[in-house]
Parts: sequence; C-alpha cells; structure tokens
Amino acid sequence: MIVALVLLGVLLLVAAGWVVATYNGFVSLRNLVQESWRQIDVELNRRHELVPNLVEAVQAYVVHERSVVDAVSAARAQALRQASGPAEQAAQESDLGRALGGLLAVAEAYPELRASAGFVELQRELATTEDRIAAARRFYDANVRALSTRLESFPSGVVGRGFGFQPAEYFALADPAARQVPVVDLGGGTRGAAG
Repeated sequence: MIVALVLLGVLLLVAAGWVVATYNGFVSLRNLVQESWRQIDVELNRRHELVPNLVEAVQAYVVHERSVVDAVSAARAQALRQASGPAEQAAQESDLGRALGGLLAVAEAYPELRASAGFVELQRELATTEDRIAAARRFYDANVRALSTRLESFPSGVVGRGFGFQPAEYFALADPAARQVPVVDLGGGTRGAAG
C-alpha cells in the first residue's frame, strides 16, 4: 500500500512538472512571437521614415507625375494608422510597397534623378530596409508557426488551450507582387527580386 502511494505521488509530481514545463514553454513561445512582432514594427517604422525623404527627392524631378507621389503619401499615411493585427498591417504594408514600386518605376524615366547621389542612397537604404523587413517577417512567421504547432500537438495543446494560449496571426503579404523586394543595381535602376 505504501509503495502504491509513493508511486502515485511520484506520478503526480512528474505530471505536475510536465504541466509546468509545458506552460513555461508556451509562455516562451508567446514572448518570442511578441518580440519578433516588435522587430517587424521597428523595421516598418524605419521604412515609413524613409518614404518622405524618397518622395521629396523624387518630387523635384517628376513634376508631371503628381498622382504617383500622392499615392505613396496616401499609402504611407494608411500604413502609419494603428492596425488591428498582423493581417491588416500586412495589407497596409502591401499597399505601401505597391505605391513605392510605382514611384521607383517612374523614377526610371528620369536619368538625372537616377544619377542623384541622394536618390541612389535613399534607394539603397530602402532596399536594405526591405531586406530587413523580409527577415523579420520570416522570423515572426517561424515563431507563429512554432506556437501554432505546439497548440495543435497532443498532449501539449490540451495544456496550452487550458491556460488560454491562442495561435497568433501570420504576417502574410496579400499580394504576391508585394513580395518582390526592390534591388538596387549600381547603375541607379531597380528591378524586382524574390524576397
């Protein structure tokens, strides 16, 4: 009888230890998702800060292309609004990416603009920022996938759902063309590259 009680006590301790370890694992995954979202936010803010400088550089040269400049400004204003979640933020950023792509395409028609050192530097900064956004998005989505997988797995999912953990939204770009990262060639032009 004593041996049975000791075994039962050991089993209960092991089970309680497993529940605590599983809970702590979910806390770690949730924190990784939140931290990686903050990384995306930092990079998006960096891009948002580059846009006015890029628009200002282009405006001096493309007097007859006001609609393109206005589209970029409107898309930036929309992207700066607080999104309800990653899906809405991704949609706003896709719109900004398309508008920036249009602006850079218009800039191709102006050799003096493409030769401007300031514009070339802004293009380089934008390309670097786009690469950093893509890397942060991959990191975030990997953490979301890890959390979702853990929540869907048995028996850890039972513990996670029991403690109220929920899957997070992916930061998926709505438009496949928005996945194209502008790549700056040293001649001052841009072309799309898979991101």
